[in-house]
Amino acid sequence: MNRALNFNAGPAALPEWALKEAQNELLNFRNTGMSVMELSHRSKDYEAVHNEAQSLLRSLLSIPDQYEILFLQGGASLQFSMVPMNLLKEGQTAYYALTGSWSEKALKEAVKVGKTEVAVSSKENNYKNIPVLDASSIPSDAAYVHITSNNTIYGTQWKQFPSGLNVPLIADMSSDILCKPLNIEQFDLIYAGAQKNLGPSGVTVVIMKKDLLERSSDNLPTMLNYNTYAKNNSLYNTPPTFGIYLLSLVLKWVTDQGGLEVIEKKNEQKASLLYNEIDNSNGFYNGHAELDSRSTMNVTFTLNSEEATKSFLTQAKEAGFVGLNGHRSVGGCRASIYNAVPYENVERLAQFMNDFRKNY
Repeated sequence: MNRALNFNAGPAALPEWALKEAQNELLNFRNTGMSVMELSHRSKDYEAVHNEAQSLLRSLLSIPDQYEILFLQGGASLQFSMVPMNLLKEGQTAYYALTGSWSEKALKEAVKVGKTEVAVSSKENNYKNIPVLDASSIPSDAAYVHITSNNTIYGTQWKQFPSGLNVPLIADMSSDILCKPLNIEQFDLIYAGAQKNLGPSGVTVVIMKKDLLERSSDNLPTMLNYNTYAKNNSLYNTPPTFGIYLLSLVLKWVTDQGGLEVIEKKNEQKASLLYNEIDNSNGFYNGHAELDSRSTMNVTFTLNSEEATKSFLTQAKEAGFVGLNGHRSVGGCRASIYNAVPYENVERLAQFMNDFRKNY
């Protein structure tokens, strides 16, 4: 079969190797006579998968021992609530950097829990850039600062993370975790829905400093308390076992590619192909994000008329490209080029953009 030219924003393309490996083991996982979906989550066979996924992630991101790696459900959207429920204490204020729709949604949930403030925002600029966050503007008694590292809808990405803070830094990295090496110790808590760079939808990864666990109140509902997952190796209840298995395969694939340094270089090369087409189109294509804030994961752009945009998307679909429509809230076009999107597919899209411009 011909694989689709998949540029979906999420759930997104998975490495073909990981899918084939899962296919090969689907009916008989490691000679158990069962699919991994059929294994008890209390069995040694599944426990090995679970622990391997944690180990691979710890190795790839160089996560220090003082951080927990948790597997949850509910996506980033549940973390919008869990972060303030666990970390925002009465009398404290949580500060949010507004850089797009997802950070707005995170703030909306935090407001329901406790006191919040907007630390910095680029909303007035239609989220075309990542604003500079002045660490000196954040009080030392703040609960935390929250950022969204990459903005799928607007195509912007933090290039330099906030530094000099005296309070915990929390990051939603759902759409760009594993796209490049990270200094984990810059952050106190990172969360990410898996369905972009980590694996299939249904798994949420949380990486958090162990000392933050002391903030979680015993009065929280059991399944909304980070301690529940930390104390039980994320096995308090049945986890999304098949999703975690696929996550482990994706992590193996990233490792086999040469690690995050190699992945970062490939991502920059893919993004350059599309941004070059935009920049050299004499205004036929217009990128949404400002140059210093451009995402390597989501390339967002418009054409110089609605008619041209409609024609572009129609012809792209006919040519086999999937998922190029911009988000319904902003329109235009968006190419999501996560880790698993092959360079060759991005090259074909860049050529399509070039040909469409010349022929339109």
